[in-house]
Amino acid sequence: MESFLNWEYMPLIPPLLTLILVVVTRKVGISLGAGIITSAFVIANGQIGEFFTLVVDSFLAIFIEDGGLNTWNAYILIFLTLLGIMTAFMNMSGGARAFTNWALTKVKSRRGAGLMTGMLGIIVFIDDYFSALIVGQVAKPITDKYKISRAKLAYLVDTTASPVAVMSPVSSWGAGIMGLTAPLLIGAGMTHISPFQSFMYMIPMNFYVIAAIVMMFIVIIFKFDIGPMRKQEELAINEGILRDKVPEFAEQDEDLPVHEGSSASALIVPIAGLALTVIVAMYITGAMEGGDWSVFTVMENTLITHALLIGGIAGLVLTLVYYFKQTKNDNDFSGRHILLGIKTGFLAMFPAMMVLTFAWMIGGLISQLGTGELLGAMVENSNLPVVLLPAVIFIVACIMALATGTSWGSFGILIPVAGEIIISLDATELLLPSVAAVLAGAVFGDHCSPISDSTILSSTGSGSDHIVHVMTQLPYALISALIGLAGFIILGITTSVLWALAGVFGGLLVVFVIVKFMYRPVAKQNA
Repeated sequence: MESFLNWEYMPLIPPLLTLILVVVTRKVGISLGAGIITSAFVIANGQIGEFFTLVVDSFLAIFIEDGGLNTWNAYILIFLTLLGIMTAFMNMSGGARAFTNWALTKVKSRRGAGLMTGMLGIIVFIDDYFSALIVGQVAKPITDKYKISRAKLAYLVDTTASPVAVMSPVSSWGAGIMGLTAPLLIGAGMTHISPFQSFMYMIPMNFYVIAAIVMMFIVIIFKFDIGPMRKQEELAINEGILRDKVPEFAEQDEDLPVHEGSSASALIVPIAGLALTVIVAMYITGAMEGGDWSVFTVMENTLITHALLIGGIAGLVLTLVYYFKQTKNDNDFSGRHILLGIKTGFLAMFPAMMVLTFAWMIGGLISQLGTGELLGAMVENSNLPVVLLPAVIFIVACIMALATGTSWGSFGILIPVAGEIIISLDATELLLPSVAAVLAGAVFGDHCSPISDSTILSSTGSGSDHIVHVMTQLPYALISALIGLAGFIILGITTSVLWALAGVFGGLLVVFVIVKFMYRPVAKQNA
């Protein structure tokens, strides 16, 4: 048993088992639980006492760090609770219904509702968590009215969360990526390029993100619904079923009373107040941590979870102000409805908080297993032709982020490894393409991983069952990844970004032609 547990490739088994169970059982709780157990068992080398200690410690580590509160995780859970309670009270105040009625005067079709959601996600580029939760909350009433499935909404939200944040220099991602790239530029003797310039150079090399966003607009405009997504859209269009009723994520707001005659401001003002407070708090916390008020210093040091918590409190206060203003003369509302709103909001978010907790536990254990380091070492020892390195690094980053559920973990491991390989081979012309390949592959893996926190938050904000979201998004992500891979192969061979982009858009053109002339969209059946 001990020799088996010490097998060289054993660190790959627990994450692989988790992914297989997710696909086979479609039960995220069972799958993550199995991953936690197997990971802890392998790390403990089969010792039962140490196994239980590891499981308990992995849970406690979510909330306790260096003897104090782990504010990152705790504040995300608190923010989710605040957002759930906000949603419940915005529904009861009638703000959500009034906003929907107002928005329907501006958005006239399913296509318009999809385009509004996609554009809103691109505009809210400041942070992936913030985008994933807020865009879904704002768009949901409108997409529901036009019978767009929650799975489709979650796909639109997720495609414009991490992918947009990773391409924006003034986001919580941009500054961190520049920080990881800076030492490589020095090591490669490329001191004439600043970290900011290198980031800007890498934007057109992020072929997966470019393909994924263009693919999203093809899906919206041409109603390109394939695989499991087609089933979800057929249910939504022909039966009015917007989401699979899965007990893990059952809706919790169906029995809430709704005030009649409210205004759209009961939703717009709290959401706008939340968004504005988050942005201001991000700037202030970043400046306080970095000791400088410059934008890039702020973004590099911003405390996003602190900002989300402060914004959540501000948004809830504004929501309650409108709730009491709208319902004070409504005899259908009493003191017990306040407790009902709090209870309903908490219960609506509780399943997502449980999944996040399990995902954080397995993420920590997989980190101890050394899965990422093993994959990095495999690349380092591969002795592949230099021209293929960007493509190979992209594939490894895809696998690593898919298995570990984290883009940043993949960045932290693979960017230094990629840089070390390129510098040792004196192929500095491929340094930025290789780093871009890490960024693109990590976002793909994070995009598709059932244990990714941003993917969990996208399904939460959109009110979609989590596993349904993962499975319906996967075909589009895979197509975009294949197109992105072709781009990295061309880039490695030619070192020309223009030729690589031509290959990427050539692949997207093929998809467009197939969709336009061969694909038949879901049609509404006559009763």
